[in-house]
Amino acid sequence: MTTNYSHVRNDIREYTRELQKMQPDTINAFYTVSKNALKDGVLSEKIKEFIALAIGVSKQCDGCIAFHVKNLKNLGATREELGEVLGMGVYMGGGPSLMHAADALRAFDQLEQNEEPGGVT
Repeated sequence: MTTNYSHVRNDIREYTRELQKMQPDTINAFYTVSKNALKDGVLSEKIKEFIALAIGVSKQCDGCIAFHVKNLKNLGATREELGEVLGMGVYMGGGPSLMHAADALRAFDQLEQNEEPGGVT
């Protein structure tokens, strides 16, 4: 079964908004942590997104793949850069990570095909 990562991202976004209404303090605190963790520092936001993607692959998280691949596309990541990071995810997570690394590459390709004019998807 092929996963459509745009659908995964949109579905999760819908339900995180619902959860945010139910638990605003907790969800807003998570978003604050995310924003601060990804800020450019010694490491760039792009490198931090690559790290997050590799962890998402090794943890076998489809939502992580959907969101971090999209963010990486927006930051100008190339397919070749993605491939190297996915190799590290496979190295750290073994066979199950290989399956999710292949899906992360699929997500990148899906986003290439589904880009709308002006870069909005």
